[in-house]
Amino acid sequence: MDTFARTLETLFHAGNRCLEAGDAGGAETAFRAALALAPTVGELHGNLALALSARGEPIEAEAAYRRAIALTPDVQIRINFSALLLAQYRFAEAEALLQDSLSQHPDAPGLWSSYGVLLASLKREDEAERCYREALSRVPGHANAAFNLAYLLLRQGRYEEGWARLEARDWYHQLDRLLGLPRWAGEPLPGKSVLIGIEAGHGDMIQFCRYAACLKRAGAAHVSVLCHPALKRLLAGQAGIDEALAPGDPVPAGVCWDVWVPPLSLPFHFATRLDDIPAELPYLKPDPAAVATWAARFGPHDGGLRVGLAWKGNPRYENDRERSLDSLAVLAPLAAVAGVRFVSLQKGAGEDEAGDPLAPLPFSWPGSQGADLADVAAVIDRLDLVISVDTAIAHLAGALGKPVWVLLPDFKPDWRWLADRSDSPWYPGVMRLFRQSPGGGWGSVVEAVRDALTARVGASAC
Repeated sequence: MDTFARTLETLFHAGNRCLEAGDAGGAETAFRAALALAPTVGELHGNLALALSARGEPIEAEAAYRRAIALTPDVQIRINFSALLLAQYRFAEAEALLQDSLSQHPDAPGLWSSYGVLLASLKREDEAERCYREALSRVPGHANAAFNLAYLLLRQGRYEEGWARLEARDWYHQLDRLLGLPRWAGEPLPGKSVLIGIEAGHGDMIQFCRYAACLKRAGAAHVSVLCHPALKRLLAGQAGIDEALAPGDPVPAGVCWDVWVPPLSLPFHFATRLDDIPAELPYLKPDPAAVATWAARFGPHDGGLRVGLAWKGNPRYENDRERSLDSLAVLAPLAAVAGVRFVSLQKGAGEDEAGDPLAPLPFSWPGSQGADLADVAAVIDRLDLVISVDTAIAHLAGALGKPVWVLLPDFKPDWRWLADRSDSPWYPGVMRLFRQSPGGGWGSVVEAVRDALTARVGASAC
C-alpha cells in the first residue's frame, strides 16, 4: 500500500472512531482532510454527512449526502439521508428517496425497514408492517426490521409477537461483556440469584422494575438491580429488590449472580399480555426519611390542590422535540384555575424557568431541589396530582399510585401508551392520557387539561 492510500485509510478510520466516540467535530476534521485528498469517494461524503448531522448542521449534511449519492450506489447512505429528511419532517421527499432507492435495490432489507419507519411515523401502520415483514423475508435475522416491527406491534397491543421481536435489540451487548454473566433465557429460577441490568432511560427502569417481584414469585432467591445513580436510593428495598447498585459500585459481600436480564426482556419471559400486566399499585413506595424531610418543607396542607408539573424530558431523547414543551409558557392557561398550588418537578432542561420571578405559573414550593428520584418520590407523595409530559416523572407518579395526567404528542408517541387510549393498563386507575389532535400542537391539550383541572378542583371542594 502506497503512502497516499495509507494516509487516506488512516483518516477514514480516524473519522469513524470519532463518530463512534461521539466526537462529531473530530470526525468532520478527519473526513474533510480525507476528501481533500480524494474528493470523488462517495463513502467519505456520506460519513461527513453523518458528522455534520451530529453537529447540528442539517443543510451542510444534506449537501454532503447528495454528493455521496451522486458518487456511489451505497444503500446505507440513502438510508441515512432518508433519516435526515424524516427528522426535518420532509416526509414526501423522504418517501420519494426511499421509493427510488428500492426501485434500484429491491432486495436491501435496510431500505425496507427505513421505509417502514417513515410510514409508521405517518401512522400508515399497515403499510409499515408490510415493509418490515418484507425486510425480514429477505433477511430473517435483520435486527433493525425486527426491532422496528416490535415498536409497531407493541403500540397496537399485539404483545405476544411484539415482545419477541423486541429481543432483536442489541444495545446491551456491551453489558454482556462487562458483567460476564449468562443472560437469563427463561429457564427455571428456584434458588437462583438474578441481576436486572441497566437499560434505556430512567422511565424504562421505573416501569419495568415491577418485574423484580415477578422474579421472586418465580422462585429467584435474590434479585439485584443495576440502575442509573439517580434511581439507586429509590429502588433500594422496593418489592422484590434486595439491593440496587449504580455502575461502578462494588458487588455486596456474599452476592454472586447466576444470571442477568435486561429489564425490557422481562415482559417477554413472563409472557405479558394486555390483560395480565403486573400492575398492582403502588409498586414503589417513597423513602420514609425523605417523606419526613419534605413533609416538613411543605408544611400542613392548606386545602388547595397540590399539583406537580414536569414539562420537559431529556433533550437527548430521539423524539424530545415532540414530547417536550417549548417552555413553561405553554402551560400558562393553567394559572387561571383557582384553588391550585403548583410544584415544579422539573430537573435539568427547563428547571430554571420555575425560578424565574416572571414565570407564567406561580410555584408554591421548591419541589425541584431534590437530590435524586427518591426525593422526587417524596415530593410527589405530598401532592394530589402530577401533570407531566412523557418522561420519567410520569412513570414515577404512576408507580407510586399517584394520580397523573400525561401529555402525549401526535407525532411518534411512544409505543407504551398504545394507540387511541386515554388510560394506561400499566398504571390502571391513576393515569390519564391527554393526546394531541392529528397534526399536533399543544393548545387543545392544555385546554383539555385546564378544564379537567377545573373539574378536579370543583370535585375536591364538594
